[in-house]
Amino acid sequence: MIITMKNKATKAEIEEILELVNKHGLKALPIHGDDYRVFGIVGDTSKLDIEMINAYSCVDNVLRVSTPFKKVSRTFHPENTIIKVGNLEIGGNKVVMIGGPCSIEGKDQIVRIAHGIKENGGDAIRGGAYKPRTSPYAFQGLATEGILNMVEARNQTGLPIVTEIMDASKIDEFVKHVDIIQVGARNMQNFELLKALGKIDKPILLKRGLANTIEEWLMSAEYIMAGGNNKVILCERGIRTFEKYTRNTLDLSVIPLVKKLSHLPIVIDPSHATGKADLVESMCLAAVAAGADGLIIEAHYDPRKAWSDASQTITLEAFGKIKEKCKKIAEVIGREM
Repeated sequence: MIITMKNKATKAEIEEILELVNKHGLKALPIHGDDYRVFGIVGDTSKLDIEMINAYSCVDNVLRVSTPFKKVSRTFHPENTIIKVGNLEIGGNKVVMIGGPCSIEGKDQIVRIAHGIKENGGDAIRGGAYKPRTSPYAFQGLATEGILNMVEARNQTGLPIVTEIMDASKIDEFVKHVDIIQVGARNMQNFELLKALGKIDKPILLKRGLANTIEEWLMSAEYIMAGGNNKVILCERGIRTFEKYTRNTLDLSVIPLVKKLSHLPIVIDPSHATGKADLVESMCLAAVAAGADGLIIEAHYDPRKAWSDASQTITLEAFGKIKEKCKKIAEVIGREM
């Protein structure tokens, strides 16, 4: 619901309406303007009678918003949200590039890759310390050791680190050490985890689920934001379809759709989306052209020897070449890299 107050409404009259909203267990969020005369009402707005609110002489208009996500919605927040991670901004004019291995294999490996990512124009390091794998016999990650290895990589390069959380019990560890906490596709609807992440003050990279709709994805973001954490970055990593030539199907149309529906930044993961290293570059170029705010790419100094996802991992040199090509696309649409 959106309530617009008349220009002549006094502070006391506005507070009266806001008090009425609060009595019904709802929250009123100022949408725009220095005088905050437009408010988005979050919660079960069926409790409020539109005709009753319209009867107040200070109210200009009341509109029910049909979308189930409110804090995520661009209607409630017209300006793009920019997530700051140290000196890095995600969601602004700059298109960011995040790179690193699927799995952290040891300190020497992640430190070497981190230096390579930085030398080739990367803005942040990705790497898996806790790995969700389809097979219980596959490598599951180095856990805390892997996190600390990434911390060393950050110490040496100055680049922020991105890694995936699997369970709410690890939140304290992630808050202490990690710059951007990733929620993987399999946990997109782990609502208890999302609620817990809503209570912390750390950027959350929320990947779209294997077969989830855009609305379901945005509702998962709403769970995090409803808890008080507004630092959400959306990540499209491909969805499961009938197609077998690629690992998943990269839905590039989601970029302009998300930009229309939401104020949150969106990054694209072409590695998991395609499952093929030779498709990563073209999908990166297409994603930048479509308006993505960032790219998160699996890269390794020797992809053939990567402990996981070798077939979709590119070399560090290829990462740098993609950066240079994407720069040209970004310039055409008025952005930078």
